[in-house]
This record gives sequence, structure tokens and C-alpha cells, in this order.
Amino acid sequence: MRIEEVTSVDPELVASLRGLISQLSPSADPPTAGNVREIVDSPTTRLLVARGGDGEVVGSLTLVQFRIPTGVGVWIEDVVVDETARGRGTGEALVREGVRLAQAAGARAVNLTSRPDRAAANRLYQRLGFERRETNVYRLELS
Repeated sequence: MRIEEVTSVDPELVASLRGLISQLSPSADPPTAGNVREIVDSPTTRLLVARGGDGEVVGSLTLVQFRIPTGVGVWIEDVVVDETARGRGTGEALVREGVRLAQAAGARAVNLTSRPDRAAANRLYQRLGFERRETNVYRLELS
């Protein structure tokens, strides 16, 4: 398995991400080629994928980094590993590479959220040193 940053978009990548995102959030609209291209082309997002031994995409992570008055803000978003590839260190490798890139960008911290029902993911994040924050997360749904 290898972790790589996506620099170009092709139909195989888009199809793989559609399958992964449906596993992460069945209610989410699957990404289009345009959506994926926008992520790859943006200076504030980096798309990482994990590829299995035969080159197939088995996981992904989006790293969001941005300048704020207090430094470099970084969030890890939409971490997902294909259900057939879980339990083999793929999620850990993706997150470790995201953290490495955040450090290289000068971030002092990396943030992420995870639903409580994603027990394995929550255990992974804690094992990697992420700590639960005493904060409120707010959301305003826009139509």
C-alpha cells in the first residue's frame, strides 16, 4: 500500500472516490469529476489516496489548510477506507501523511471531527495522539 497526493483527475479516480464517499456518508451526493478537480486544483485542499498492491484506490483523506491571523489552520476531512481494506493500517497511513504535510506547512495543530458511531476511526485518532477538545461544534444548514 502507498499513499500519494492526487495531482490529476481521471475516471478511475472519480469512480473510486464515489464508492468510498458512499461508504462514509450514504446520504452525501457522490463527487463528480468537476468536484474532484476543484479539490485537486485548489491551493487550500490536498487530496490523498491510498493505493493497494495492484494500484486500486482503497482509501482517501482531504487535507484543508488555510492562513488565519493566529497561524496556519489545518483540518483533516472525509477520511475513509474501503470496507474490504479496513484493519490493515490504511487509515493510519493516510492520517500520518496528512499530519506530516500539516507540519511541513507550519501548522501547530491538526483538527478533525468524527461521528461517535465511527468507533474504529475514533480509536485510531486517539491512538495517533488526537485529543478530544472541550468545544462546541455548530452547524448552520444552508439550502
